[in-house]
Amino acid sequence: MNPARATRLSKFLSLHLRHRPEALGLTLAAGGWVGVEDLLAAAARHGQLISRAELGEVVTGSDKQRFAFDAEGGRIRAQQGHSVPVDLGLVPATPPVVLYHGTVPAALPAIRRDGLLKMQRHHVHLSPDQQTARRVGNRRGPAVLLAIDAAGLHAAGHVFYQSGNGVWLIAQVPPQYLREL
Repeated sequence: MNPARATRLSKFLSLHLRHRPEALGLTLAAGGWVGVEDLLAAAARHGQLISRAELGEVVTGSDKQRFAFDAEGGRIRAQQGHSVPVDLGLVPATPPVVLYHGTVPAALPAIRRDGLLKMQRHHVHLSPDQQTARRVGNRRGPAVLLAIDAAGLHAAGHVFYQSGNGVWLIAQVPPQYLREL
């Protein structure tokens, strides 16, 4: 599959598995799962023909591993980033000492004032390394990297989760735990 199609399919899946499953007539089950055949049929009814092989390629070929199949391969879900109510069944985890977040310069005044907020999502997304954070931040222009005092947050009682693709999740990051790199 060519990279442009892979990107289009990934964006389509993100939209419908994270934010608007009802637009395809889908309902996310516990854990955010939806049947693969249900997804493919719903996509086809809405003019988006996706083969099972293409779906597999998007899931396994994505550098960010946004999606996952269940152990049997019969269901699919987004790993994180949902704006619709869903319980992914994540368990609290102890984070590394420092985590990272990539953003754009225009967002810095609000971040300096309010910290990192989850906005319409369930959690703030943090990266385990600077390279990943830079790649995430570069989606909308040159990235500014923030280092997060994850150990300090954890010691202060903030709860962290780690999704299946290694992204660290937290409800918010107050500004005193941020440092611009």
